[in-house]
Amino acid sequence: MTKAIVARLWYGHSVGLCVFDLDHTLIRTPLDLAAMAADMQVHLERERGPLPARDERWRVGELIAHCRAEAPALEAALWAIALDHEARAMDAAVLEPGAREAVAGARGLGLGTALWTNNARALTLPALARLGLAALLDLVVTRDDMRALKPDPDGWRVIAGHFGPAGAAASVARAAVVVGDSWVDGLAAAAVGVPFVAYRADHASLARFKVTPAAHLAELAHLPAWLAARGPGG
Repeated sequence: MTKAIVARLWYGHSVGLCVFDLDHTLIRTPLDLAAMAADMQVHLERERGPLPARDERWRVGELIAHCRAEAPALEAALWAIALDHEARAMDAAVLEPGAREAVAGARGLGLGTALWTNNARALTLPALARLGLAALLDLVVTRDDMRALKPDPDGWRVIAGHFGPAGAAASVARAAVVVGDSWVDGLAAAAVGVPFVAYRADHASLARFKVTPAAHLAELAHLPAWLAARGPGG
C-alpha cells in the first residue's frame, strides 16, 4: 500500500494501518524466550562473571542492552544463541488459527498491513513465505531493522517512515492499531500512542505492566469485524 493511499485513509477511517506481532499472534511456534535468555545469561556470565542480582529473570532485550553497555565484544555471540533457538522453533512454525483471515481481512478493508517482530529477518521471511503470509503484508520489520527490541518502540520509527512522510510518526500512529499476544507488544504500542488489540494475552501480565488493550480477541478471525467497526461511526 502506498503512502498516498494510507494518507487518505487517515482522514477517512479510524484505522488505516494494522500492525501484527509474529510469534503466538500470526504463527504458533515452540519458541521459549525464557530458555533463550537463560542460555544467553550463562554465556555472558561465563565470560564476564555474575550479572547484578535481581528479583526477576533477565530478559533477552535486557541482556542485549547490558552486553552493549558492558561487553560489546560478546553481543554477536548472544545473537548467535538467540538465532539458534529461533531457527529450531521456526522449523516447527504453523499458522495461528485465523491468522490468514485476519491479515487478508484487514487488507480487504483497505488497510495497510505490517509485521513488527523481534525475530531475525533471515528466519522470518522464509517462514512468512512458507505459511502464505508474505504476500499479505506491505511491510516486515524485524530486529535487523531496529535499534532495540520490543517493548522498546524503535520499530515504530521504521513503520512510520514507510507508511507516512518524514515527521509523520504521530499521524501514522493515530490511524493505526497493533495486534499482539503479549504485554511486550502492548507497551511498545502504548509508547507511540497506538491502540493495542490483545489476542489471547495473559490478563495478569497485562495488568502488571499497566497495559490497557482497546480490545481482547479470543479468535483472530474476528479482527476484521472489529476493524470495520472502528470506521466512521464505529
